[in-house]
Amino acid sequence: MAKDTTEPSAKVLLSAIHQLAHEKNIDEEVIMEMLKDAMANAASKFYRDDGEFEVEISEETGTIDISAVKIVVEEVEDPSVEISLADALELDESVSVGDRMKFPKDKSEMGRIAANAAKQVIVQKVREFERFNIYKEFEDRINEVVNVTVRRFERGSIIVDMGKTEGVIRRENMLPRERYNVGDRIRAVIIEIQKTGDVQVELSRTDPKLLIKLFEMEVPEVYDGTVMIRNIVREPGDRSKIAVFSNENDVDPIGACVGVAGSRIKAVLKELRGEKIDVIKYEDDIEHFAANAMSPSKVLRMTIADKDEKRLEAIVSEEQYSLAIGTHGQNVRLASKLVGWTIDVKKEADKKIEIMAQMGGDEGDLAEPKRDPADGTAISEMTGVGVKTEAKLAASGYTSVETIASATVEELSDVSGFGHKSAEKLLLKAKKFLEGEAK
Repeated sequence: MAKDTTEPSAKVLLSAIHQLAHEKNIDEEVIMEMLKDAMANAASKFYRDDGEFEVEISEETGTIDISAVKIVVEEVEDPSVEISLADALELDESVSVGDRMKFPKDKSEMGRIAANAAKQVIVQKVREFERFNIYKEFEDRINEVVNVTVRRFERGSIIVDMGKTEGVIRRENMLPRERYNVGDRIRAVIIEIQKTGDVQVELSRTDPKLLIKLFEMEVPEVYDGTVMIRNIVREPGDRSKIAVFSNENDVDPIGACVGVAGSRIKAVLKELRGEKIDVIKYEDDIEHFAANAMSPSKVLRMTIADKDEKRLEAIVSEEQYSLAIGTHGQNVRLASKLVGWTIDVKKEADKKIEIMAQMGGDEGDLAEPKRDPADGTAISEMTGVGVKTEAKLAASGYTSVETIASATVEELSDVSGFGHKSAEKLLLKAKKFLEGEAK
């Protein structure tokens, strides 16, 4: 009898499985089990039998055997999966209740339809396995910065080539005014993995983590942990503020991040298409930290206005006011986000007027300031100090004789309208006044 040419050789199948396992990086045993399951499923459909089927592939004989499997029972309830003990004993005298009996099927009857069905199932399962492997691989790479190539554009999003799969950079995750062409290289951070259908990796150019990774790549001190990034806030494409501090006293965190002649930060700026970056020194003292965060503007004084509401007050000169606020309020808005407190910016002149009003009148009003005795000795108790002078001192934070006496000449010289000599005389007067009070 001639050999049935429709029966696939197990040796050919094993060779194909070996090649498939190598190309798809899948364990051969996993593919073998998938193939057996696929053929068993095809046999069930072909024979229109809901029972259990078992497939055996032999390397030695080069054959594939398909059998229906039934369990030996005393009394049959489901003929598709059970056979009575009496019937089983007629076929094999050694069987007992609970044994599994195999009933070989004629493979030639399955024909090409069943073979194609098995092929489709195995292809589908291999694809599912591939998707699972890709998902697991990229799931472990969340927050990683990768270099990808622009493949095409879809409804405002950029589809990029990531080797084993595709990635997408959606419009909201792109920097404003960025334009790319097919084939361009992009550096982005992996933010999410979509598992619906084919695995798709979500990437971002706007996520703050991209800035962190770029600094790690360009600044060795950040990479090795000598310089730590405490916080980052971004308005992508326009401006970012990054708070840094050093774990070593002899390492300047800002200098390390900026580099010689700005070499390190220029590399980051180039990657972000010119987005401005303010590198801020982090400090535990909230007032000092907030004053630093207002860079590039210079703050005369930063004070806590309301600790419970986390509100700070920044006093700046007339010349620095616009810079402190920034375009459309951007600078103070980013500074507030960086420190986690609301920062109110006020001009020094406006603050003086506010203090005048709190004291009970305008510049020409000689009314005594409204103050709590526990705050110290009123400045007005010293002879020769007028209301205008007292207002200027109060605007700079000197609200009592004691606060003046504890200051230095240089500090008092910073008060608007005071020179070195005026500050020296006032300091001497405050100290003499307190000495007289003590006596």
